[in-house]
Amino acid sequence: MKKTLTESKSLYTAWVSGCFFPLHEMLKRHTSVALRKQLEVSQWWDGERLQELQLKKLRDFLMQIQNHVPYYRHLFADTGFNPADVQCLSDLARLPFLTKSVIKDNTDALKSDMAGNLARYNTGGSSGEPLVFFIGKNRTSHDIAAKWRATRWWNVDIGDPEIVIWGSPIELGAQDRLRNLRDWILRTKLLPAFEMSEQKIDGFLAEIHAMRPKMLFGYPSALAHIARHARAHDIQMNDIGVRVAFVTSERLYDDQRKLIGETFNCPVANGYGGRDAGFIAHECPDGGMHISAEDIIVEIIDAQGNSLPPGKSGEIVVTHMATHDFPFVRYRTGDIAILHDKPCTCGRGLPLIREVQGRSTDFVVAQDGTVMHGLALIYILRDLPQIEAFKIVQESLDQTHIFLVCREALDKALLLHIERAFKTRLGQAVNVLIEQVTQIPAEKSGKFRYVVSKIAGR
Repeated sequence: MKKTLTESKSLYTAWVSGCFFPLHEMLKRHTSVALRKQLEVSQWWDGERLQELQLKKLRDFLMQIQNHVPYYRHLFADTGFNPADVQCLSDLARLPFLTKSVIKDNTDALKSDMAGNLARYNTGGSSGEPLVFFIGKNRTSHDIAAKWRATRWWNVDIGDPEIVIWGSPIELGAQDRLRNLRDWILRTKLLPAFEMSEQKIDGFLAEIHAMRPKMLFGYPSALAHIARHARAHDIQMNDIGVRVAFVTSERLYDDQRKLIGETFNCPVANGYGGRDAGFIAHECPDGGMHISAEDIIVEIIDAQGNSLPPGKSGEIVVTHMATHDFPFVRYRTGDIAILHDKPCTCGRGLPLIREVQGRSTDFVVAQDGTVMHGLALIYILRDLPQIEAFKIVQESLDQTHIFLVCREALDKALLLHIERAFKTRLGQAVNVLIEQVTQIPAEKSGKFRYVVSKIAGR
């Protein structure tokens, strides 16, 4: 007989999820606890009732940003758009898209005059165009609640032991004593995903085996790489009690899902979202990729910007209705997906994404064979203000090509800094070719996943 979440919880997990974490969120002035409880009710509503909720929230959201966000106050006035006239979700199409360049050019005007302390974030820049934006506590609370709800679908909860394969060098360095204490109480262990030497992976596997986590969380490419190493060295990881492996931030390939699932003897739950667009969708145990529809409206558009019906592949456009402090309205993610037109067998009324097709930031390989996450190179360039966009192509173990779109020509000192940083990661003998261009060249075969697999097969 299948156990319910309440039945299978340990007393410690029940204390963390029911007492400690709610206190933690209250002290941070987050409303995630109440929101998660609401989401666990509304997820069972039918599609019509959920659309009614979306429409009401959309009107309220658009009226609030009209009153308090300078960019949208002027945009609505210039286009004659009146939020009170919104009668259906498709009326959103009357508004222009929000793009990374629009955000860059209007960052201050996109901040609400009612916003309190906003947290500054930036994307990893895997698409070649890093983005700086801001998030308020309301948005954070809604994203935490949506993720928490999805976590509980898999018979795990906050407080269950967890291994996280994640983190930029900056994030990992920011782990102070208070955060370490919090993670210790939450039973969360963070392992860096940026250096994957055999010695490091042996250490990761030893820590996973010693901790015996109920859940894993990380990049699919990172977890698959660890699983592949375990298999190659006959390290048994299928008896440690992992209930689920959560993966996100990259496209999950079928071979990765199979490898991770078989190695750790657990299902693999795919998630889709980002720091910019929010916690968009997550997979349930029945296989449905459910959109967090109470907060998020997803459109699929073609190359001309026209809306596409379910079943058609196109770019994902997101409106996040909990972003009052720094609004994301019809935000073009650059990712490609297909919406589903059938309900999930789990019974939830949340709409479904059938397939996310367009996200890939896998691994690069240093000259000595060390495998590292592609973001290890992206972070070298991401925060340099002189660079507007970039693309990194690892042509071979001996040569890496960097394309840079810059506000102005880079001086020799900065170019040397970039070259040295790449050589530190990839090897001193690597030829690092830096090319300043006016436009990022079209994709050939330079995605990390393709190139790394080609190098490995040499």
